[in-house]
Parts: sequence; structure tokens; C-alpha cells
Amino acid sequence: MAVVYHSGYGHTAKQAQSVAEGARSVPDTHVDLLSLNELSEGLFKTLDAADAIIMGSPTYMGGSSAVFRRFVEATSAAWADKLRWRDKIAGGFTNSGCMSGDKLQTLMEMALFAAQHGMIWVGLATYGGWNTSAGSSEDLNRLGSWLGAMAQSNNDQGGDVVPPPADLRTAAALGQRIAEVTHTYLEGRASKKAGRSPQQS
Repeated sequence: MAVVYHSGYGHTAKQAQSVAEGARSVPDTHVDLLSLNELSEGLFKTLDAADAIIMGSPTYMGGSSAVFRRFVEATSAAWADKLRWRDKIAGGFTNSGCMSGDKLQTLMEMALFAAQHGMIWVGLATYGGWNTSAGSSEDLNRLGSWLGAMAQSNNDQGGDVVPPPADLRTAAALGQRIAEVTHTYLEGRASKKAGRSPQQS
């Protein structure tokens, strides 16, 4: 599994680390944490070999960062190669300074990107928090996102302080869910290849 991300000021990098930790909590899950600051041949070889790709970008001006978009456009070779990433599991996460910040737009960009590659998108299966009088900013999924994990980081604080713990726990929950779904998917595919149903394995 690969967690591939761009982080402009360290906030999304911290979120990416939590996604990776959540995925690693699932037994037999290997995770490569990959920065998009350099688009190397090694990076694309790692992504080609991964069973799942979880991608992250800050939300800038209502969309993903220019660095993330550079990565998206650089994957055209994998797309042109008869959808080389087809049937990989995919998911995404994003961070911005505002509570909303139009982060959903960034996740929609990522999901569409995954769909164009024939990947299988997995969202966040966590009940929304902070939506009752008894709720708080410490709730899991406090920003109420399901397409992927969202985080909010105050613009005047660095990555050593924000995103807050609730958003990092939410990121970890996304990583764990995608790892679990990936294992289930791979087991089912292996069973089908062996000529038996998953219930018989």
C-alpha cells in the first residue's frame, strides 16, 4: 500500500503519517509513505507495485495543490498503458485552514482521478461527529466527511501543533479502513482465481 501526498507547510504531511499509521495497524500491511516533492522513477515503480494508493493534498483556493496536479498529469503514462492501475484500491485525504475551505472539491478531484484510472474508491465509514449539543471538536470525523478524510489546520500554527488530534484520529481511521478493504478484496480475488468462493477459503 502507498500513501502519496504533497504538503506545503507540514500539515498535510502530519495527516499522511496518521493515515499510514492507521493502515499499518492492520496485520500484514506494508505501507510506503511517499512525498510528491520529486516525481522520480522510483516513486512510480512503487505505485505500480502497490495494491492500494491513498493520496493526499492540501486544499488551496478550492482545489488540490499545483504540486499534486503535476503528479496527476504525470500519471498519464500509466493511464495510457491500458489502465495499468486498474482495480487498485484508492482513497484520499485533504487539509485546509478553514473548517470547510471547499475541501470536498479536492476529494472529488481525487475520486474522479481514481475513476479515470479504473481504481476502486473507498471512503471513510465513520459516523459524523460534532453534530449534536453533546458533541465536541474532539469527536471522530468532526468535519463530517465520507468521501475521504478531512482536516483543519489554523493558518497561524505549524505542523507541530495542527491538525488537531481528532482530525489525525480520523485520518488513521481512513488508513485502517482502506487497509482492511484491500485485504478483503485481495483475498476474494485470490479465492476466485483458485476457483472457490470466499466462503470456502
